[in-house]
Amino acid sequence: MDGMVTYGELLRQGVQELRHAGITDAENDSWLLLSYVSGMSRSCFFLEREKPVVQSCREHFEKLLAERAKHVPLQYITGEQEFMGLPFLVNRDVLIPRQDTECLVEAALPFAAGRRVLDLCTGSGCIAISLSVLGKPEICHAADISETALQVAVQNQKKNDASVCFFQSDLFEKITEKYDVIVSNPPYIPPSVIRELAPEVRDHEPVQALDGGADGLDFYRIITVQAQNHLAPGGRLFYEIGCDQADAVMELMHRAGYIEIVCRKDYAGNDRVVSGVKRV
Repeated sequence: MDGMVTYGELLRQGVQELRHAGITDAENDSWLLLSYVSGMSRSCFFLEREKPVVQSCREHFEKLLAERAKHVPLQYITGEQEFMGLPFLVNRDVLIPRQDTECLVEAALPFAAGRRVLDLCTGSGCIAISLSVLGKPEICHAADISETALQVAVQNQKKNDASVCFFQSDLFEKITEKYDVIVSNPPYIPPSVIRELAPEVRDHEPVQALDGGADGLDFYRIITVQAQNHLAPGGRLFYEIGCDQADAVMELMHRAGYIEIVCRKDYAGNDRVVSGVKRV
């Protein structure tokens, strides 16, 4: 990109560069990067698109554009992602919160108010923090094995003024209390499938938060059984699942003695949340 360019030209050139790199949503990503570095809204851009770009803004845009062209996820570049209408900080130590996971929060929310809630494999803390802010539980605890992920989660807790107590724990290892609601979005992707994922996920998101063992069910097997020791009678266990795992996870819960086992679909019509109730 040589010579003086306008904001409109810079945006078009960014789109072309991302398209050439094989970025699926080149138009949207180029705009989001330009908006991020310039602070422009859409309406402001339309008014100023023929104006010359400030040099520092152009250099910053070109630097971030080069990262996106290498398939670094947009959210890791900007360090931000919205989830349940709340702002979250993200980096390479945590999975990027996804809309699919909002279905897990929405399923658990009606049972959170005034109750005791635990989020396992919390990552960025997006599930626990959303339940705390929107659900108003009596207490909300969250655990993850990754110390660096928990550092991000604590930042997000402060950012959203949420009341969540975080634990560094290998699943239930350091959990001693009982809860009315346990939620988890555990690693559930088999290694063979991880290798086939988009490079944004495969090469940049933490594999520890993706790898669910040979069949993707390792964490469900452990949590389903151990959660019985940490759920109050009548307490509920909620999982996010892969779209082809509903039958297997529901069967695990049935064998462990849960009742009222149901599956909830996401906005695309795919199986996404499985829940069950501990017998009274």
